[in-house]
Amino acid sequence: MTTTTDTPAAANVVRTSLGIAGVLALIVGVLILLWPAKTAIGVTALIAIYAIAAGLVYAGIGIFVRGRGGWSRAGHIVLGIVFVLAGVIAFMNLAQTKAWLAVFLGIVVGIMWIVEGIVALSSLRDSASKGWSVFFAIVSIAAGIMLLFSPMWGAAVLWWLLGISLVVLGIINIVRAFSFGKQRA
Repeated sequence: MTTTTDTPAAANVVRTSLGIAGVLALIVGVLILLWPAKTAIGVTALIAIYAIAAGLVYAGIGIFVRGRGGWSRAGHIVLGIVFVLAGVIAFMNLAQTKAWLAVFLGIVVGIMWIVEGIVALSSLRDSASKGWSVFFAIVSIAAGIMLLFSPMWGAAVLWWLLGISLVVLGIINIVRAFSFGKQRA
């Protein structure tokens, strides 16, 4: 039985995909590590562009798609307007929007970590390793509380860790691209 990667063409597609993904991850990771604020503003701009594009799509659905009820059409139009306004407001001051998104992200991740720690404690009875589960829960809850009290600092640390992760994963994927499909001796 042969798999799709047994052919040279398929191996080249996989190798190329791994290489492109690795190079992109490496570039974004390096940008985050070298210019964290500028890269965050770039990401904020991409989110704003997405909001405007999505808003236009939602408004278009509300205006042009027939066969929907009046409330559905009105809802799509209102949602489209909200998305476009959010995108335009974000573009009016990208630095302030970046800071708001960082605080929002820090708060959301903090809440998720606290909930994750509580869930770990609540499932302690079913855990095979109670000690590790309690340790995980304590670290998760403590980290979540730290993020809630300092969401901007937490978002900066998470951004830095994302940059490091992307560099490492990018290098790994590039190495995988060069070694994929080689026959073992």
